[in-house]
Amino acid sequence: MGFLEEEGSWNLSFAGAGYLGLYHVGVTECLRQRAPRLLQGARRVYGSSSGALNAVSLVCGKSVGACCSHLLGMVKQVERLSLGTFHPAYAPIEHIRQQLQDTLPADVHILASRRLGISLTHWPDGGNVMVTDFTTRDEVIQALVCTVYFPFYCGMIPPEFRGERYIDGALSNNLPFADCPSTITVSPFHGTVDICPQSTSASLHELNAFNASFQISTKNFFLGLNSLLPSSPEMVADSCRQGYLDALRFLERRGLTKEPMLWTFVSKEPPAPADETRDARDQKAGLSLNWKVPNVQVKDVPNFEQLSPELEAALKKACMRDPSLWARFRRSGPGQVLTYVLLPWTLPFEYVYFRSRRLVAWLPDMPADLWWMQGLLRTLALEVCSRTKAQLLGPVSLLATSVPDTSSLQPGAAPCTDTAVELRPNQQA
Repeated sequence: MGFLEEEGSWNLSFAGAGYLGLYHVGVTECLRQRAPRLLQGARRVYGSSSGALNAVSLVCGKSVGACCSHLLGMVKQVERLSLGTFHPAYAPIEHIRQQLQDTLPADVHILASRRLGISLTHWPDGGNVMVTDFTTRDEVIQALVCTVYFPFYCGMIPPEFRGERYIDGALSNNLPFADCPSTITVSPFHGTVDICPQSTSASLHELNAFNASFQISTKNFFLGLNSLLPSSPEMVADSCRQGYLDALRFLERRGLTKEPMLWTFVSKEPPAPADETRDARDQKAGLSLNWKVPNVQVKDVPNFEQLSPELEAALKKACMRDPSLWARFRRSGPGQVLTYVLLPWTLPFEYVYFRSRRLVAWLPDMPADLWWMQGLLRTLALEVCSRTKAQLLGPVSLLATSVPDTSSLQPGAAPCTDTAVELRPNQQA
């Protein structure tokens, strides 16, 4: 970690994580409290999908309470829907767009230019685009909406940014500049990232996809499901706490904190002194890693408020449900049974109502979207026609080239069979 010695010589990169993006909030809060230099001195903050939302919150200086309330508010909204993310009322893009419109400052494009990097995937060729310069506030919002748009999960028509269509940046570059040694990478999935959950699985297999490395394990499989199909707000809040603990392990392992704290949760005795020979060898190689720092889970911390009172207060406040009588009845067992019993009668009306609202909201963008769809269909039709033409005319052209030219033969003259036999293999080669 020698690159941390020079101010502005390192970057931060947050991976796309869906509803597990609250993990990044815990990491950011730990760095803000215990190593603020890593946040203030970072040259640029990169992110894709939900990681980009955390990156823009970091650039704008949003409080931890606002970040927790925004994401956990979406989780509680999904929890209230009878079919979860499959309910017709589920509209994550509209919700995120409205939140960005309400919370981002007016000069966000000035704050984000040349310090924020948003990963986008161009549609339909799938090329990656890294946006670092913004001219208006609306461009920042449009880029963030594009990077969180997951095809078919969030809708059918990709959003637009600077006249082009883009989708989730995690599909082409989930962890920007992960191969750069001066980049501190963060991911809620088990792997080889700088700040990530430490796996206890014996699996040594890894999956390298979307410019990121994932350990092939059942835990990562369920984490992937939870990123698209969120569980209860309490479970999502635990991912935020785990992010805080993993960031603290990263700091203690590299000697960036004043005093070790993680060992107090697994043992009452102070840690044994490190091996001087190994420390000297690591310092000579440019490293200062203390591999004896324990891996602490959320369940190992009986009172998380001792570590971060501000983060714990924000999570508890964001997880609070509606205290009204009707809301408590809907969350109860009889209320949920009644909801599912009445679903065959209520779902058709809800489908028509919410689809109509979405259609009305789509009217201003309808001409541009229809024009884009027309161009896409025209391009697809031309591609199909060209491939069909190539397949149909291919055998004909091959047959024409294989027929020998006998126009130069005179009547009564026999062809030179020896020469023909000698040239045929060469022609085939």
